[in-house]
Amino acid sequence: MDQPARVLIVDDSRLFRTALERALSGMEGISLAGSVHSGIRAIDLIREHPPDLVTLDFEMPGQDGLVTLKQIMDFNASRKDGKPVGVVMLSSHTRAGAEISMKAIELGAYDFIPKPTTPDPESGIKYLREQLLPRIRAFLRNRGEPTRASGLRLAIKPPAVDAAVKPSGMRTLRAILVAVSTGGPRALNTLLSGLKGFRAPILIVQHMPPDFTLSLAQSLTRTTGVQVVEATDNEPLRPGVAYLAPGGRHLLVRNTPGVGFVAGLSDLPPEEGCRPSANYLFRTGASVFGPDCAGLILTGMGRDGVQGLATLKRQGALILAQDEATSTVWGMPGAAVQAGLADMILPLDQLAVVIQSLRGPGDSRRMEVVT
Repeated sequence: MDQPARVLIVDDSRLFRTALERALSGMEGISLAGSVHSGIRAIDLIREHPPDLVTLDFEMPGQDGLVTLKQIMDFNASRKDGKPVGVVMLSSHTRAGAEISMKAIELGAYDFIPKPTTPDPESGIKYLREQLLPRIRAFLRNRGEPTRASGLRLAIKPPAVDAAVKPSGMRTLRAILVAVSTGGPRALNTLLSGLKGFRAPILIVQHMPPDFTLSLAQSLTRTTGVQVVEATDNEPLRPGVAYLAPGGRHLLVRNTPGVGFVAGLSDLPPEEGCRPSANYLFRTGASVFGPDCAGLILTGMGRDGVQGLATLKRQGALILAQDEATSTVWGMPGAAVQAGLADMILPLDQLAVVIQSLRGPGDSRRMEVVT
């Protein structure tokens, strides 16, 4: 980027504004556009000299974060240069904070970050830096894409799959298994909107705190047309329903005699530093579904899911990875690609196209498909 990205901090806590200022200082390609304590003052500054991105607190006196967010979205709609001001919300680790975070995403916020809970200031600053930097860079890279929930349902165009894989007759998918982390709410919105009507259960591991996953499931149900639920133990899997791993618990899949395929929950130790970990879902999915499933690995930090994808791959499952250009962070999908596990590497809005070209249980279509 030629000019540093200008970031405006909006938070009523002076201590937290200082922490954010320290987190942003020294970041290559980023400069501080200002640091204010109220939404009213923030709107004045945005109208006078628009920043590239705003970090916005929810709870502020006089005018809360959601009201301020709506005003920023109205300002974006009125701009003639086509360059929206991005918003990353900062939320508390509470159920109310989770519900407001999802509402903010629906209103047009680019993403959200739970505020650090560590009592150590230096650890909190490190956390903020690690969480903010990839989101800022991803927003600038994809700037100009629609940000409202309705705009997330992107037009889906058929990808050129014949050069990437070889067609080999019929494949029926009995389940779709998904791993996602940083940037997940937006990615899942696009993916699930494209999967509406597909007749197979969808199981999702999203790295997220416990208070947030139920709110995410409810938000995705509202915006995608797919029923999304927070999974419960021994819950029978229904076609076309998406099951989200509860924050802090692993999501598994079992084949129970007399019942069929069911979700399972586990408190086994974290893997790759994560609970839920996609590795647990992918490994159990491999043993239950064999080749009759697809493993999708989307935007996220780290390497979670790679080991489980290797197990799926050995069973003949279809492996799809989100490409770098559309990922907020190409850590998880990039690791899968580097390990040689991905059958296809596709933009986010093309992943559902490939899935929809296959058959779900009870689908009578007969067509050539890819493996």
